[in-house]
Amino acid sequence: MPTAPQTIDELYQALQENDRRPYGRPRTVTAEELAEAAEQFAEPRPLVHALLELQEAYTYGSEPRKSPVVFARLLTLFDEQPDVFDERLRHSLFWRFKWVANALRQLPEIPLASLRQWLTEMRDRYEKAGLGLQPYYGQAYQLAAHVGEDTTLAYELWAGRTRTRLSDCEACETCERALYHLAAGDDERALQTWEPVLAGKESCREEPARSVSYALLPLLRTGHADRARALHLAGYRACRRDPSMSGEVGRHLEFCALTGNEARGLELLAENRTLFDEVDSPLDQLAFLTGVEVLLQRVELLGHGALPAAGYAGRTWTVAALRAEVRGRADDLAARFDARNGTTAHTDRRRGRLERAPLLDALELSLRTRGLDDVAPAAPAAARTAEAVPESLPELIARARTLDEQGHPDAVACWARLRTLVAAPDYAHPDDPAVGPLVRLRADLLTDEASRAGDRDRFDEAAALYEEAARLYDEAAAPGHAALARACALLQAAEAVGRAGDTEAQAAALTTAHPDLVRLHEETPGLTPYQEARLLRLRATALGLRLQVSGDKEHIAPVYAEVDLLLDFATRHDIAGQVSGALLLRASTHALAGDLPAAATEIDALLDRLKAHGPAWHLPRTLGLRARVRLGLRDAQAAHADLTESLRLAAEWPSDTVDTARLHGDLAQACMYLGRPDEALRHLTRSAELDLRHGSRTEAFCTYSNAAQLSLDLGRVEDCIALLDSLLAEPDVAAGELDDRLVAQLRLTRARALHAGEDLKAATAEFAALAAESAGWDDDPGSHAMIAAETAVLLGESGEFARAREAADQALAAHARAPRYEQLGSCLRELARLQAQQQGSDGLPGALAFLADAGRVADEARAAGYEARGRSLDSALAYEHGRVGAYAGEYDTALTALEEALSLIGEIGPDADQAGEWAECVRLAAAVEGIYLERPAPALTRLDAAVSRLTTLGHTEETEPLTSLAARLRDEA
Repeated sequence: MPTAPQTIDELYQALQENDRRPYGRPRTVTAEELAEAAEQFAEPRPLVHALLELQEAYTYGSEPRKSPVVFARLLTLFDEQPDVFDERLRHSLFWRFKWVANALRQLPEIPLASLRQWLTEMRDRYEKAGLGLQPYYGQAYQLAAHVGEDTTLAYELWAGRTRTRLSDCEACETCERALYHLAAGDDERALQTWEPVLAGKESCREEPARSVSYALLPLLRTGHADRARALHLAGYRACRRDPSMSGEVGRHLEFCALTGNEARGLELLAENRTLFDEVDSPLDQLAFLTGVEVLLQRVELLGHGALPAAGYAGRTWTVAALRAEVRGRADDLAARFDARNGTTAHTDRRRGRLERAPLLDALELSLRTRGLDDVAPAAPAAARTAEAVPESLPELIARARTLDEQGHPDAVACWARLRTLVAAPDYAHPDDPAVGPLVRLRADLLTDEASRAGDRDRFDEAAALYEEAARLYDEAAAPGHAALARACALLQAAEAVGRAGDTEAQAAALTTAHPDLVRLHEETPGLTPYQEARLLRLRATALGLRLQVSGDKEHIAPVYAEVDLLLDFATRHDIAGQVSGALLLRASTHALAGDLPAAATEIDALLDRLKAHGPAWHLPRTLGLRARVRLGLRDAQAAHADLTESLRLAAEWPSDTVDTARLHGDLAQACMYLGRPDEALRHLTRSAELDLRHGSRTEAFCTYSNAAQLSLDLGRVEDCIALLDSLLAEPDVAAGELDDRLVAQLRLTRARALHAGEDLKAATAEFAALAAESAGWDDDPGSHAMIAAETAVLLGESGEFARAREAADQALAAHARAPRYEQLGSCLRELARLQAQQQGSDGLPGALAFLADAGRVADEARAAGYEARGRSLDSALAYEHGRVGAYAGEYDTALTALEEALSLIGEIGPDADQAGEWAECVRLAAAVEGIYLERPAPALTRLDAAVSRLTTLGHTEETEPLTSLAARLRDEA
């Protein structure tokens, strides 16, 4: 807190500001400072308010030891100066007797007799104040349940009593009743009791998150896995990283462990690592640590005890080590509670959780479905049984080189093994002329590393590695290999030019690179046929890439010429892989030239050749190309079949060598064309995860961004949020290493999903943060305009119109540099509607100011010749003037504006969107005229004529609200 409040008004303002902060240490520290500042005032009431805020911060910040101390001070103030406590403060005081009872239960060092003594104090205080005792009996039941006593009588004494103003909220009491049935082993009755809370009909700060965490396993046991999945996604989001809900987090971790989602469990554990050190409540610690141990126990049982795990600060942990640490601490906590309570209840409950068997082998909890193998360090693997890697070092080197010359995917495993061997301190290079010197092998390994960097679009890195490899090949007296490495470096450097999106510069770089490639080819003596074919392939590839980025028809013929050279050479020397590569390049050139039928014919012939002569690993990529051609020919069904077969064949090879990620992405596109978005979503997420695993992180996050947007479009809001939360928790994202605009897009989609999920507070906070960040995007003011405009709307929905005005002004300023007529106009009109709707006539000046801005945007669009893709900006503006006038009670003005809107829309025709807009204008005009201006006759004439017109044109659906309004007007006449 910068400066302590000097006046009572400043104190109250500071208390209000602190109340808006999330619970946790920053809020608690500020509450402590404000309580200290309140001591300076002679008037005691500010101190009461400050102490109440401090106790709340301790209670919901999981610091139960401090809550009773603050309450004792409040109780003393009440006893000494009861007149200070008005009805609201008195209610707060008596409510918090329950908070203290709960805090004392959480501390094993507090004797059981002291807990019972406090409940007696609570009962006596309530009786003296003439308050009903149902809240007292509720606390007595909760103590009995905590201790492990027979709760039958305690439950009846509480549940059978009438609720009072000081009873826990409906949602919390519902949870306690459900837990009573759950403890009795009656899952069905517990779930039936929970239903109002799980359905969102009853809620509070802790609910439904608390109930959801307990209901997950009963839902699974009763066969409601889909609902458990949905509640897990929404419920976890409500409790994550919250110290006061660490027990709930632990139960979500347990749910992951028992549904085959151990990898997601480890991810959620990492997200909540601060709870190991932030939770001061021993009882909450016990609940959290037991959930953590269930997860770690399951991971270790599956053979992954060596995986890294997020744990206590100050050291790194493996799953096995963290499990041992957690087990010791949790066992000790359970023993302490049982010693205090004189029972074995907590040890027994803990053992019951740890002994539960998995309830499902696999339940897909999120769009980012991963197994433990996916979070383990990546290792080259293939579904096809590859030929064993030779044990003999000379044989291994020879095999790696042979497979590499063929372009065979199994070369990957050989190079990986060699890289490990060469890096070992005791590596001894074989003295064998057939193997060559160590420097030659190091050059080979650099070439393989460069190739993989190029596959991940790390072109600059690849070029540098190829150059270093060429230097080593020169040292090893291998000029052919050195020429190949330099040629690859030239091509990678030319591709790197296009990373900034400058296609002209990239085309120019490729044009420059081609003669250099030719010169390398022609001036290097002693090339083997394999090396010469590779150089011809690089020459053709450079021109093919130039055509791809330029689209210049003059660049087509040179590609065909180079491809013919390659094909002729490879055919004469029987180099099957290069023959296939040449034919694939020629088919791609047909496609780039716009001759899709010729491309399809070429690919059909190539597929026949590959099936007859190989190489087999070219089949998946070739089928993928034919699928893309077929998509271009609008044959999505055939494309889908090709891609499905391609993926089947690709499963026989390492996924990064046949670009399985690209195949899944293309199949997602085919699914969208076929109207199968859910299937498309599965392929998008699989494509992204493969890219992520292979190190292509930017491509992976771009694909995941598309998947998140698609899930939001499909109404799968919680899936979208869970996916984005997972991505934004990735270490390189958190460290700011990923492209900031890509991260901003992920956050923007998440903010929109939060809004769609009706979490207005969280959505507004995220939008406001993005608006502040995007204000510095001098190279992209248009994006800032849209983000600021959306932020303004959310602030308007929250009733914060002063902040909404500021955000709208930011959007207008950015719009002046990069116009966004339609989006900004829509947001300004919506702001006007919100202000008029929420504030009535008081909000009219502000609403009209927003509409004036929208009018200027419409004028600018008209002057610029901009044509809206949706509604006309002018008719939409006139309609909004009518709606704002109606909300503000300016009915004559409203009707005039709506008449203008109808005039601007004009005569309707077969277009359904235009008919819908026109019908809505008629409906609102008739409502204003017939209801508010009390002129039903002309309103009915208007409605009847509109219904007749719409019916004649076949727009029957649009007539329904009009006929409904007409019926109402006739009934009221």
